[in-house]
Amino acid sequence: QVQLVESGGGLVQAGGSLRLSCAASGHTFSSYAMGWFRQAPGKEREFVASFSRYAESVRGRFSVSGDNAKNTMYLQMNSLKPEDTGVYYCAAGVVIAPGYAPDYWGQGTQVTVSS
Repeated sequence: QVQLVESGGGLVQAGGSLRLSCAASGHTFSSYAMGWFRQAPGKEREFVASFSRYAESVRGRFSVSGDNAKNTMYLQMNSLKPEDTGVYYCAAGVVIAPGYAPDYWGQGTQVTVSS
């Protein structure tokens, strides 16, 4: 059973930084592709980043990394903007990219960026 648990969300001022973590169990990084999605209030869930790809809106500000020993993926978010506000989800699947539905989701962690 694949489980994904996110942590690290919170409230931050515009221009600030946050680091999200996704602890994975039941599989390893080599078993599935992994990445991050987010959902803003009133909007559809959207792709944010994977180890090899970034949404245009976050490129240059966000970065994905992983620790194989801890089976944990990270999303470092810098220069945060109010439009980055939303629930951030860790995801795993055969393909992690825009237009593809992941096989597994975490429970989500709230990120709120104040102006």
